[in-house]
Order: sequence, then C-alpha cells, then structure tokens
Amino acid sequence: MKTLTAITGGIGSGKSVVSRVLRILGYPVYDCDSAAKSLMDADEEIKRRLIDEIDSLAVVDGVIDRRRIAEVVFADAEKLAALNAIVHAAVREDIASWVFSQDSDRLFVETAILYESGLNRMVDAEWRVESPLELRIERTMRRSALSRSQVEERIAAQIIEAPDGEPPLPVFTIVNDLTHALLPQIELLLG
Repeated sequence: MKTLTAITGGIGSGKSVVSRVLRILGYPVYDCDSAAKSLMDADEEIKRRLIDEIDSLAVVDGVIDRRRIAEVVFADAEKLAALNAIVHAAVREDIASWVFSQDSDRLFVETAILYESGLNRMVDAEWRVESPLELRIERTMRRSALSRSQVEERIAAQIIEAPDGEPPLPVFTIVNDLTHALLPQIELLLG
C-alpha cells in the first residue's frame, strides 16, 4: 500500500533540504512549488483566471509575472485565497496522477501550504520542518532577494496548524536549526 507524506514548514525552514536528502536516499518527492509553476505556465485557462481574478497585469505577453502576483496576493488575503483556488485543484490532480505512476510505496510531497491547498486530505502524515524565525528570515532574504518585510508578509500568510474542523494528521517534527543534524532525524522517521 502506498503512503504519501507531506514535507511541510514555513518559508525558509528547510523543506527543500529534507526533500533533497530523501531523493538521495531513493525516495520519490513531488515538489508542489515547481509543479505549480509548470502547470501555470502551460495552462491558458489558469493564465486567463490570473488576469481576471488576481490582477490585470498578472500575465504580460503570455508570461506570468510572478513578482507582480506575489506583491498583490501577499498584501490581500482574498486575492491569496483566489490564487490558491485557481492553482491548487490542478496541483492536486497532478499529484494524484504522479502517485499512481510511481513504483515506490513510500512517497513524499513538499508543500508550504498543506491546509490551504487541500493536500492535507491526500496525505497520510506530515513531516514538519522547523527552524527559528530569524534564521528563516535570513535564509529567505539571502536566496530570494526579498526585503525583510516581504519575507515577514509571506510568513504571516502561511498557515502551519490545522484549521478548526480539519481532521488532524500525525505530525513529526524535523528540527533544522544548524545545531541538530538532519540525516539522523530523517533516518529515524523512515524507520
């Protein structure tokens, strides 16, 4: 029987590092951010909806302006919810196809927005990567060339805990604070 585990955590927590380790160990990992970008770039209906529902300048000459979209949605909760509604159904459908196509029985999906995307209803457990807030801010500023306030906006927009009424998932924590080694934590969770 296949199991699907979500690798979660706030921006800059180290989800991608954990995912890379799992891939090196031979486990399939679906990257929601990369897949969402590919799906958005390839789907004209998604592009039309971005223009209509997010911002008239969200797509220029057929190219999605991700920086513009980020500016709009991280300043407006309703626009962020609209973006999630546009993209996440396509991602969930793609994940379902991906799971079916995999030979491995142990699969992982990397996502920063487990509950907002509805992926919590598709996974069996959550591996939550946690890092100190200041370290997350520094990492994100360094890799994404964002200002401190832009990073803080993104952090504030992410829901980490299950909203009321959502069935709880088994949650296992991986500490990524430059003090605790990641590999032993991952190996322990893999059993």
